[in-house]
Amino acid sequence: MMNRLDFKGLNCPQPVMETKKYLDEHKAMEGLHVLVDNKAASENVSRFLSSRGFTTEVTGQDREYTINATLSGECNECEVLDLQPLEKSTLILFSHNTMGTGNKELGGKLMLSFIKTLGEIKDSLWRLVFVNEGVMLTVQGAETLSALQDLEKKGVSLLVCGTCLDYFNLLEKKQVGQTTNMLDIMTSLQVAGKVINF
Repeated sequence: MMNRLDFKGLNCPQPVMETKKYLDEHKAMEGLHVLVDNKAASENVSRFLSSRGFTTEVTGQDREYTINATLSGECNECEVLDLQPLEKSTLILFSHNTMGTGNKELGGKLMLSFIKTLGEIKDSLWRLVFVNEGVMLTVQGAETLSALQDLEKKGVSLLVCGTCLDYFNLLEKKQVGQTTNMLDIMTSLQVAGKVINF
């Protein structure tokens, strides 16, 4: 029989943290059902469970999702980060969809130009993290989308805040990167060799 965990009503990253806590306390767990009340949480919990060797299936919609997880032993969907600092790894944190303050149109052009030239960073560009208004750079219709998709194809990791997407009603419009939570973001900041903020 699979255990059932109800984390509806919890904000990011609590569903992931509570799932992690439960797995840490129940080492012999072979399967479980996790209930959450938003799509971002369902994606985050599912990705976390995949990183722990579970095969997952998400059912439901609107305000009730169930992540059905069965232990498979294979970690396919998510890298597991330890807390050892990475060498030559640059993380860029985007908290705005424009660069600088003042004129928004100019700021948008500058951000587009910046993202298009990121491919020139050789060997050290590891991860781009998008929070707050920065998530708008990753959605359908964004001028930056094509350049970000090219970077992802070249192996750059992109993490997009699920709570932020949900707040701006953009969850369904995200076109690039993995939906993520604050636990993943904090871990990424800890292990990055260099962090650049925008």
